[in-house]
Amino acid sequence: MNIEVITTLDSSQKATGFGGHSSCNDIVASIQRTGHSVKLTVCESEEDLRAVVARDPDLVVLAQKFMAIDHAEDIWFSEYFSKHKITFSGSDREILRFDTNKASAKIHLANMRIKTARHFTAVSKQFLSPSSLPLDFPLFIKSVDAFKNNGIDEMSYVKNFAAFETKVNSICSQSDQVALVEEYLPGRDFTVAIICNSTAEMTVSPMEVLRQANQYSSVSRCIKIEDPDVRYRVNELAKSAFLGLGIRDFGLIDVRMNNYGECFFMDAKLVPNMAIETSYFLRACAIANDLSFDQVIELLLNVLSSRARADKIHNKVLQQRSLHWPRASVSKLL
Repeated sequence: MNIEVITTLDSSQKATGFGGHSSCNDIVASIQRTGHSVKLTVCESEEDLRAVVARDPDLVVLAQKFMAIDHAEDIWFSEYFSKHKITFSGSDREILRFDTNKASAKIHLANMRIKTARHFTAVSKQFLSPSSLPLDFPLFIKSVDAFKNNGIDEMSYVKNFAAFETKVNSICSQSDQVALVEEYLPGRDFTVAIICNSTAEMTVSPMEVLRQANQYSSVSRCIKIEDPDVRYRVNELAKSAFLGLGIRDFGLIDVRMNNYGECFFMDAKLVPNMAIETSYFLRACAIANDLSFDQVIELLLNVLSSRARADKIHNKVLQQRSLHWPRASVSKLL
């Protein structure tokens, strides 16, 4: 296959992604070891994207969600390549909003009766007293778009109204974001890497994340889930969230327990960090299923290449229909 890995000049933009250019180069090198033709393309403008379309690769692997354009709307890669009928990795733009807006993911899953931590959003001066808050203390506060833990620090865990006001004001003023306020779940913390093919067969890789007491940050270490019952409950919740959100190809689902061992959805990362040294996605795959970096990339590539072949056949069928029945609408023919 002819593959291009697409990233941006500014890999520090406010969007989850595979990481810097070194991470993308590692992925390119791994794909090369599978025998495919691959190149890294750094996009700075729409002209760069038009050049990719002109080359007509079999597959583009999207290392970022979008490209920021000065004085214009951002260009979302999934939307752009979908329009030009080029197979791309990961979910489409409609689903990626669940990565961008954490509250929307929680609301969507709660409406499907999938357990999520209770939450509300807040802006400065919205709530005037402790009695006006929808939830009781303690609470945990972060930006609604929590890019790389954006807004999460030692002040995120709050136990009184003064701390609540301070943290909400900080998020609203510094990040220009609405604050996402969650009930604090004091139980165990997990993250689950999922790779899923077109027939919904999943490679599920859960791990437990050990953190300092009363914190969502300051990771101590990540370990294998030894208890089969706990592993089953974590996996089932993560799989339900993955399918409920309509995620495609791969994703990283964060799960947390309460004091009674009940599992709750916390977060979904749909273009997760893939840096070898720091990636939770890669770490979970290694801890749970003993998968190396190359094995993870090959597994992802198998999923993507299968879909690329199916997309190519589908597009050819549509072209042939258009030639034979140019006035017929696609919707009526499908």
